[in-house]
Amino acid sequence: MLNKIARFTILTVAILFFSSWGFLVHRSVHQLAVYELPKSLQRFYYLNMKYIVDSAGRPDLRRNLDPTEAPKHFIDLEAYGDSAAWKMPLKWDDAVRVYKKDTLLKYGYVPYQIIKMKNKLTEAFRSANKDSILFYSTDMAHYIGDANVPLHTSLNYDGQLTNQKGLHALWESTIPDLEIEQYNLHSRHKAQYLADPEQVIWDCIRRSHTLLKDVFAMEIEATKSFTDSTKFRVQVRRGREVKSYTPEFAKAYGRLLGNTINEQLLNSANTIADFWFTAWVDAGSPDPGSLQSFEKKDKKALKQEKKAWRKNELIENKMLLARKAPPEQF
Repeated sequence: MLNKIARFTILTVAILFFSSWGFLVHRSVHQLAVYELPKSLQRFYYLNMKYIVDSAGRPDLRRNLDPTEAPKHFIDLEAYGDSAAWKMPLKWDDAVRVYKKDTLLKYGYVPYQIIKMKNKLTEAFRSANKDSILFYSTDMAHYIGDANVPLHTSLNYDGQLTNQKGLHALWESTIPDLEIEQYNLHSRHKAQYLADPEQVIWDCIRRSHTLLKDVFAMEIEATKSFTDSTKFRVQVRRGREVKSYTPEFAKAYGRLLGNTINEQLLNSANTIADFWFTAWVDAGSPDPGSLQSFEKKDKKALKQEKKAWRKNELIENKMLLARKAPPEQF
């Protein structure tokens, strides 16, 4: 059996190298979503925010252990035919009738997975099962984050079909890691009830897929100002040489993309808050206070954090949990 230190090292590496939206962004959007909730629900999520943030990478860890996990994170729309993002059924059962289950398992079904998690979260709220509420809240949020990554909607998910291999990590991890201090992490969005959550998540998929053209084109445009030696660097990771984009190229590519990544980050947080709120309302809006008490010190801490969030000063005030040390359980 692995000792604690060995397990910590292996799992941390797994998250850092295989996490969609990157370790940093998944954790960040989970935290930001908490601030958008209505007061009664917000207090419960705030009390458990560390768990929700620390566990943000859990679904990616399962990809290394569970062969059925990977297709829950993406949908390769080209495989489903022309304009699939606008033509595919909104509901899982209808999609199975049209495309067959084996096809969905092969080419991904993230929008349907999100609805499945939403339904499980609703049941967890109904049964007042705190552990299940937190588990499904966290996993659903992860998949919503994935739905907002353009490369999670394409067969060319890493630029491997267009001689742009490595594009996936560049877009969703490298650039945010370099630039998050310049991002706007505040949104005026307040969690709202979703009468048609299937439509909402498919709108996210369509938005992401529409961004693909620039994801590929701007990499080509940025390349014009770089040589191979300035575009790439070779690093040794775990005893192996790994080729990746240089920080200079990543920044140049990021400038061409404009606010795209920042906007997708905020859209992830907004959608997560809406889905948490909708699951709670669909469960009958049970009193979260019955699950956990909210004390005076918690009220003060939340007030301070929300003030920093509204001023976009979470990082400056060292309140963004994703910028702190990796969670111990990982």
